[in-house]
Amino acid sequence: MSLRKIILFFIIVLLTITLPVIFFFSFQYFSKASAVKADIVIDLKRTTKPVPNRWLALAQGGEEKGVRMLENVVPEVSALNPQYIRLDHIYDYYDVVSRDEKGSLVFNWAQLDATICDIYQIGAKPFFSLGYMPPVMSSDGSLIAVPSDWQEWKNLVQKTVERYSGKTTRLCGQITGDWMKDIYYEVWNEPDLETFGKWSLYEGSKDYKTLYYYSVLGASQAQEINNYFIGGPVPTALYKNWIQVFLNYVSRNNLRVDFLSWHHYSKNTDDFTDDAGNLNSWLSPPEFSRYQSLPRIISEWGYDSEPNPIADTNVGAAHTIAALRNFLRYNFTLGFLFDIKDGPTPRWGILGHNGEKKPRYYALKLLSLLEGTWINIEGEGTFVHGLASTSANKTALVLVNYDKDNKNTELVPVTFLNLANGSYTMTITYLEGNPTIIKNTLVENGQLQKSILIPANTVVAIELKLE
Repeated sequence: MSLRKIILFFIIVLLTITLPVIFFFSFQYFSKASAVKADIVIDLKRTTKPVPNRWLALAQGGEEKGVRMLENVVPEVSALNPQYIRLDHIYDYYDVVSRDEKGSLVFNWAQLDATICDIYQIGAKPFFSLGYMPPVMSSDGSLIAVPSDWQEWKNLVQKTVERYSGKTTRLCGQITGDWMKDIYYEVWNEPDLETFGKWSLYEGSKDYKTLYYYSVLGASQAQEINNYFIGGPVPTALYKNWIQVFLNYVSRNNLRVDFLSWHHYSKNTDDFTDDAGNLNSWLSPPEFSRYQSLPRIISEWGYDSEPNPIADTNVGAAHTIAALRNFLRYNFTLGFLFDIKDGPTPRWGILGHNGEKKPRYYALKLLSLLEGTWINIEGEGTFVHGLASTSANKTALVLVNYDKDNKNTELVPVTFLNLANGSYTMTITYLEGNPTIIKNTLVENGQLQKSILIPANTVVAIELKLE
């Protein structure tokens, strides 16, 4: 082989190796370079709808059996002002069902009542995940099997609805009346997951449709009850077959379904908004028209479905605010952040086992500043997004810079338009930080401008109060 051919050969090999690398890093560079920087505009004339007094929903998983998980964190959770708290493992973790010497079912609500009372003390209402199978009713003694007798499962659901939605029920010595209205009952938890039974939609020995049928039948036979909601199918993610096959069965059997629910874990907060579009598409055929307006509930959501230390960092906090911003802009009735408190081992909690506050908790606390009426925000960027509100004497803005790569830092111009002229107190609060208070901030011609430094994965709140 000639020297020229040898040199050409090595050049080709070198280019084969280096070009993909050069292309990759060039793509990364230009992708970053093309990111849109935020230039936030808050126009107080662009208000939309009232901010609900209670809109946050939180979930508590089965982190510790035989313990009132929420008992030692009631003040901390109450400060977040949640509307509903979802409770899992209601039958197996609270020893609700046993048998007497004759083999008849015996119901003991004492342990579950204690945790439900903690939820009411927080100021929220319970959202029940109906599961898991009590061992004394299970066909194989496990928590994820079908019951030996479906009538017993039906009876258990009936008694549950009568207990927690009953017109004559009095809990915690004082909870009755309106507090017992509009309680949610969700049939099972992640039935498609092997850990929770690997239920099927296509007949077989473990058919979720059968589970749903007897659950609805039991609820429908409850006596002297307030209005309640029952629904499902609560898979691990929003799957087309789980929605359409489920609803076809519900329709054929004329079963009650008050809401559609599913879970969603993703590091990409835009994925959460995709759920809204997908569900609209899947419910567009005529046979599903009656279900298009059903409430849509993400009954668990978060950064990762597995315990991930990142969720306990500022990245997790920024992810939470960015995701909630999407929830509030789309037609989701409830979205339950998972979960409230760790067991003895750190897992998904916004609070530690002893009530230690984590970054996600502080992020949610900043959102509690939003009240009054929502304001549309203009000028959001690729990474920086926000939520804004106005009330009688206060305008509040919460901004988040969520970047999975933890690189993007921005000096964000923020402009307020159509403010009342006068002197304002501006308070700037970063996550877990002491607020910076700037008094005597003068507003003329209804306009105020301020640049806010927002490093990657930072949440910051800005409040304006007329002095």
